[in-house]
Formats: sequence, C-alpha cells, structure tokens
Amino acid sequence: MTIKVSTFGARATALLLGGTVLAGVPVSAFAQTAPVQAPPVAPARVAAALPAAPVAQVIKSLRVEGSQRIEPETVLSYTKLRIGQAYTNETLDQAIKDLYASDLFADVSITGASSGEIVLRIRENPIINRIVFEGNKRLKEDKIRKEIKLAPRQIFTRTAVRQDVARIIELYRRQGRFAASIEPKMVALDQNRVDIIFEVNEGPKSKVRQINILGNEVFSDGKLREQMATKEARLSRLLSSSTSYDQDRLAYDQQKLRQFYLTQGYADFRVTSAVAELTPDKKDFIITYVVEEGKRYKFGDVTVDSDIRDFDNKKLAASLGIIKGSWYNAKRVEDSVDSLNQAAGLFGYAFTDTNPEFQRDPETLTMSINFHIAQAQRTYVERIDINGNTQTQDKVIRREIRIAEGDAFNSFQVKRSQDRINSLGFFQEKFEIKQVPGSSPDRVVLEANVEEKSTGELSLSAGFSSLEKFIIQASITQHNFRGKGQELRASVNYSTYSKSVELGFTDPYLFDRNIAIGGDIFRRDYNAFNYVGDQRQTTYTQVSTGFQIRAGIPLTEFWSLSARYGLTYDQVGLDQSTYFTNGACDPLKAGRYLCEAIGNRWTSSVGYSLIFDSLNSRLHPTAGQRMVFSQDFAGLGGDVRYIRTRFEGSKFFNAGHGFIFSANLEGGYIASLEGSKGAGVDPIRITDRFYLGEPDFHGFDIRGVGPRIKRTPYITDATGAQVLATDKTQIADDALGGRAYYLGRLEMEIPLGSGAHELGLRPSIYIQAGALFGITQPLPTATFPSVTDPVTGRTTVLPLDQQQLDSAGRSLFIVPTTDGTNPGLATTCQIGYSATSGGACTGTSINTAYTIPISPFAETFVGNSSRPRISIGAGVNWNSPFGPLRIDLAYALLHDKGDDTKIVTFNVGTQF
Repeated sequence: MTIKVSTFGARATALLLGGTVLAGVPVSAFAQTAPVQAPPVAPARVAAALPAAPVAQVIKSLRVEGSQRIEPETVLSYTKLRIGQAYTNETLDQAIKDLYASDLFADVSITGASSGEIVLRIRENPIINRIVFEGNKRLKEDKIRKEIKLAPRQIFTRTAVRQDVARIIELYRRQGRFAASIEPKMVALDQNRVDIIFEVNEGPKSKVRQINILGNEVFSDGKLREQMATKEARLSRLLSSSTSYDQDRLAYDQQKLRQFYLTQGYADFRVTSAVAELTPDKKDFIITYVVEEGKRYKFGDVTVDSDIRDFDNKKLAASLGIIKGSWYNAKRVEDSVDSLNQAAGLFGYAFTDTNPEFQRDPETLTMSINFHIAQAQRTYVERIDINGNTQTQDKVIRREIRIAEGDAFNSFQVKRSQDRINSLGFFQEKFEIKQVPGSSPDRVVLEANVEEKSTGELSLSAGFSSLEKFIIQASITQHNFRGKGQELRASVNYSTYSKSVELGFTDPYLFDRNIAIGGDIFRRDYNAFNYVGDQRQTTYTQVSTGFQIRAGIPLTEFWSLSARYGLTYDQVGLDQSTYFTNGACDPLKAGRYLCEAIGNRWTSSVGYSLIFDSLNSRLHPTAGQRMVFSQDFAGLGGDVRYIRTRFEGSKFFNAGHGFIFSANLEGGYIASLEGSKGAGVDPIRITDRFYLGEPDFHGFDIRGVGPRIKRTPYITDATGAQVLATDKTQIADDALGGRAYYLGRLEMEIPLGSGAHELGLRPSIYIQAGALFGITQPLPTATFPSVTDPVTGRTTVLPLDQQQLDSAGRSLFIVPTTDGTNPGLATTCQIGYSATSGGACTGTSINTAYTIPISPFAETFVGNSSRPRISIGAGVNWNSPFGPLRIDLAYALLHDKGDDTKIVTFNVGTQF
C-alpha cells in the first residue's frame, strides 16, 4: 500500500489508513516512511537480522537506548531478559515481540547479540496531541467522540486507529450511509507528538431502490410491501425515513410478513431467505425475499382447559368468539390469551399462565386449539409502592387507585386505577402500574412508577383566528397547586369581538374527602355582530359580570353528580350613533328583534349535572364513553326565568393500528318560565339562546346555522323595474339563535407514525349533522307602502317616511318655505312657530311633518328548521413551535336556506 506524504513547514503528514469500503473492516497499513518506521511483521525476519549467537550465551550487560518518556526499567519489565541469564536467538525474538505487544513502541531492534552486551534500541510511539474530524455534517462531533477510544494525551497506535475507523463507519451505517468512508491522517509534531485527523466522506444515504418478493402466489407484491415498514424510494416518499436501508428493519419486516400471513390463515408460512444487495455505486439497496406461503387453515375445535376450579371451561371457550370453520387468525389467538388472562385477573389471579396448544391437521387443513390455563394461586395486594413523585403528594395518587392493600387482586381495578392516574395530567404518558411478585406466591406488589411533568403554565399568546380575528391571551395556570392536585388559574383574553378576565380555583378533594369544590369570578365583554355581505359589523354589546360556585360528589365509580350556583349581571346595548333615532332604539335601523334585546338584567341560576365517565383518559381518550345530562334553572331571584336542559355524549373506540374512532352527540332546549311578551316576541332573550356554527360545526360560518333575518334592499334594475338586491354585499344577515339544537359528529383520527406523533400532529376525518331551531318568528320591522302602475302592472314599494322627534320625544314639523318669518325652520308647533322646543306657538303657518324617508327593504325569516344540516371534512391539530394550530377543510353537503357556509377555518397562536 502506498503512503501520501505532504510537508507543511516542519510538520509531515502521513496517510494512516486507506479508504474504507462497505465490504469489510479497513485493512490499510502504514508504509515505512521517515521518521516513522513500521514494526517488524514476523519474528523470523527480526531474527534473521541478528548475528548468530552462540548457544546458551549469557547476558553480560543490558541497557536501553532511545527511551524518552518511559523509564529503561519499565522497558525491560516488558521482556524476560535479565543480566546473567542465558539467551538464544529465539529468546531475543520473543523479547522484540513482547515489546511490540505493549503498543508503546514504534520501532524495536536489538544489538550486541554476539558479545552478550545486549542493547535494546527503541523508538516510542508518539503521544496524541489532538483529534480532528473533517467533513462530518450528518454526525455531530460529540457523538463520534463518545464512540471512539482514542483521546488526547493517549499513546498513538495503529491498531487503535483502525478500530476507531471501524467504529465511525458503524455509526454511519446505523444512519443508513453505507457509502461512507474514513481516511485517517497523522500530522507529526515536535516532542514526539501527533495530531490525528479523520477525513470523513459521508456519502449519500443509502435508499431501498427495489423490494423483490419471490414465491408469493396468493398475495401480490404490492399487498405484501404494504405490510412492511421499509418502503421503496419514490418521489412521493421524498421526506419519508422509511425508504432508508436499516438492517434491523429488515428483520422486522420479515416478522411483519409472517404476522400478516398468520392473520390470513397461512400457518405454515415462512421466509426462507432475505438478502440485501448494495448496488455497485453504493447508493441503494435491492432487497429480495423468498417466501413459502403454504396451505391456508381454518379453525377447528377451540377449547379451554383450566386447572383453576373457579372457571367454567365451556363458558370461557364460548366467550372467545372464535368460530369453528372460520379462517385461522393468529391475532385472534393472541387476543384470546390476553382475554383469558384478564378474566383470571378479575377473579384475583395475577400471575396466570395461559398456553395455547395447537393441533394441526394437514389433511383437513384445520387448526384446533386448546387454551390451557395452568394452576395458579389467588393473589392479594401486599402493598402499593409509589415512586418518582417529587412534587405530587402521595395521597393525590393513592386516592385515584381503586384497589387497597390487602384486597384480592383485580385486573379491572388495576386498569381503572391506571386510567385515572393518567387522566390527572400530572405525569408523562404511557404510565403503567406494574405487577411484581410479593413475599409469597399469593402476594403481589403494585408499583406505580410515575414520571412527573410540568403542571404549571405561564403563557402569553398572540394569534389570528378566522373566528375572532386577532387574539391576545395571557394566562397562568397551576394544575397541581402545592402538589395537592388543586387547580388555580387566571386569564386575560382580548380579541376583536370579545374580552374577558377570569379567576378560578378547584379543589377535587375538599379536606381530603371525595368532594370537589370550585369557583370562578369573571368579567366578559362580547360584541355580537351581523354580516353585510362579507363584512362583519358589530350589532349589540353584552357585558357580563358575575361569579359561579360549584361542587361535585361521586355516586359510583363511573357516575358523579355536580351542582352549581351562578349570579350574573348582563348589560346589553346598541351603538346609539348607528341604531338610535331621537334617543331611542330605531327598529328600522336595528331591527325589532335587536331593540327588544337591549337592557340590563340579573340572572340568578342554580343547576346540576349528572355525569357518566368511563374514558381511559380525559386528555386524549382512546376508549370509553362520557355522558352528561345537565339542567340550569334561572329564576332564583333576578330578572330572567327559564330552564335550560342539555345532553352531551361521546364514545371512543380503538380501531387498531393507531386509528381512533369517536362518536359525539349533543343537544339542548330552553323552556321559558315567563309569560308572553306579545306577538312576534320570543320569550327567551336573544342573549340566552343557543347558537350553532364555527368552531363546533365545521363547514358553516360562526353562527351560520339556524334562524336568522335577512334584510334585503330594493333596487332598480336595468329595465327600470324594482327588484330585490341579489348582491350579498348589500344584504344584512342577523343570526337570532334558537331554543333547541342538536349536533352529532363521527370522527376517525388517523395515525401518521411516531415521528408525526412527536411533532404533535393529529389529523382526522369527520362527518357532522345538526340543526338549530325553535324560536318565534319576529314581526316585520316595518310595512312599506306600495303603488301599482295600472299600465305595466308593476308594483313599486315606496320609502317609509319616519317622523322625527326632539330629545323629549315630541314630533317635529317644518315651517313652509313661503313663510315670511321662519321659512324652512324646524319646530314642535304644528301651527305657528316656537323658537324653543315645546314652547308657546305663535303665528298662523300650517307646518308639515318633519320626516326622513327610509329606503324600502324586505325582511325574510329563514333557517328555523329542524332538518339536519350535514358537512364532511378533514382537519389536523398541530402543536407547532409557534403554538397550537388547527386547520379544517369542510364542505356542507346539506344546508337550509339562509345558512352561511364556510370551507376553510384555522386558528393559530404563539407562546413565548
């Protein structure tokens, strides 16, 4: 092998090792180049260089030449040579081999063999001054240094360099870079020191170019490739890591193939060979599997043979759900084993051993299975250990555990305890209660090894929402206040259409008793709005100030009851400059329905909720259900009286392979306890009604579903005829809310792999159906006069003259312009004139009413229908570095006249 030598001033650079290739460990060696000499390759060569020594000659003197850092006595200690000792050529050869084996010397020679005056001439290996890496971009230097053995101030050896090159190559192979090569170099320094430079050529990441499958007849290559974690490199998978070659993944894919065939009934399936070949350019791999599918089997007789007397074998076999004659499925066998173990756990057997015994019949192609449950002792909980909680008090965790020390073991109670602790949100995900054998065979120790996470949140958020435009939020929340599981929170929110300040506190276990109590005080400013075309404009404002106190108690493990009392002072008003005329709300400008809403009122309400909750997690459930029935009675004092009834239900299913299916249904109704307020006036105020739309009902705009008034002006078309405007920018749209609503949702959450899960990506597809309805149709705001042209037959709606009033509500009149004293002036006198409002009238002028014409418009009451509106869509939640992001694309399949639809909605915020 050749050596490259470069001169840099006083420094000499020597090529240490040749290029490393994929086929094996580097085999390059140093060539002999001054001032570094290669060690002898074989002892025979060294012996030949020595003069022949007389047989059994005695060592007269023994000394060392060339040592710098190592003491001569230390050098001699590595050999067996001693003064006065007899020696031969073989003895001297062995001494040289021993010195080289110490890895301390670059060159060793012996002189004086003929005279007995032995001189050991050595040249010490240099000391490593520093280690430098060049060209490594995909692997950080600190990661490489952890793997290699060489380090500064160590003695340099060629063997150590070769070993470290192999270690670095292995690091790159783990990343899928099989074309990587390492070229180590040495730079000689003064004082017998060297710098070691590893020049790295990382090369491209090796992809899987092609996956070949031989021997498959039942399933296509494409179907089998779908089962594998490794995928062929394609443009559509440009950002996927599954196209990189991974030797461990190759073995995993073989297991995946076997699992697939076993679930399809092919019990004899096997992979006879799996070969990964690197292409000549070392960029890609071609993987070839050779398989034997075998025959397809059906289930034969399925029985259970239990050594535990408490079990009824026939009932257990029937509960497994495996039907004789159905295709064999290994996954169902595994599930049956788990089911039998769980059933044993319900009876107190913590450590049961269920072994499926297979009886294969190649002639009938059936697989009979006998599940043998070995004898086990009923176990009892010896103790419950809680570890890892540094902030959370023990009692906070123990009160969620549904089994006590000394109780008979019950797997259901253990699983329920695990779910309740997970639902606290104080600990990292995937917490499990481990079952450890106790001090005797009938004792079990439950270990709750928790890993706490931060439960306090201090955030300042800013974002943009299609619902509320710009949003600013500041909040501080401690979900585990003082480690007692209490929640303390304070928040301030500001957006274009709402502002709020809230303080709240909740103690789930008052005085360590299973009674939850909490309270909130708040101030909320809300600006309601309507649409004129696509422009949103404020209609009424609602300022609510109040408080609520609440308490809850469990009735059973899954049922609980909560009660609450709230007192709120609402101030509802309209912009006087826009909607008032002569100091009063003008129905012609605001609409009769909005004028009826303004005013101040107290709402004193008491309510309760009956709750059923079996969810396995309150944060991100994957199984279980939750139902809430609640009623609120307003009328315990105050100015408002009604009963609001609501129902909410949700159920979650783990559909397997990471898919989570959920069904949600909610509905409500408000019944008034007040008397009639007149024709066309709904007994429930507009501020107390239900509203439906974004963000709960995707595919529709905010308050886009349900009863509404559309005010459309009359315009003149090109032919001169009067028609209603069709341009949406001219039509005002006022949502009125409803007294009854329902909303259903079916949703499937789609998994994207562990990488997407770590990023917080959770996409889903869904379908929704709902409606809002049940209010009294408002009376028309105004009746406009009209005339009909007798010639053309066209009817023209005329403007309405609105009488103008003074500040005291008195009618105003206009003095005729022909009057010689006060022409054209406004006065409260119908005859004559008064310079002061309401003063004595003088003069004889006959005045005309002071009116302002109101352009004609038509009001249409639409949307008050219980017919379902239906939308389908897809959305994704992302816990991005900028804060939570939600994007939805939804399309309304069915909608009623007047509903406002919307396809894209999004919400994003940032935290800092």
